[in-house]
Amino acid sequence: MKLLHIDSSILSGGSISRQLTKDTVAQWVTNHPGTTVDYLDLAVDTPSHLSAESLGFRLPAGADLTDAQRQENAVSERLVSQFLAADVVVVGAPLYNFSIPSQLKAWIDRIAQAGRTFTYTETGPK
Repeated sequence: MKLLHIDSSILSGGSISRQLTKDTVAQWVTNHPGTTVDYLDLAVDTPSHLSAESLGFRLPAGADLTDAQRQENAVSERLVSQFLAADVVVVGAPLYNFSIPSQLKAWIDRIAQAGRTFTYTETGPK
């Protein structure tokens, strides 16, 4: 079993969400021996926010991409592949200004890929 542990707090030692995810992951590993943990700290390894370059993964296959789009696609591919490889995902999401941290939103935007992490159906997205 593979667990993806994500922290997004910009606070290091004083972060409650980081302590909660650490405790949650430790309990999971105790209860599920053999679990491998992949860790992503979005405060340290922050994907850029969506831009014309980072939307390259939404272009049709075979489209001519710029160097910047290729680089951004590599970031998106790494993040979505890491997410899809996980059986369990633990996300630490503190509340900043009544919302999630922008670096967590940037990660969500990168992994939200039609046909990979969701699909459009007659009744709407799933």
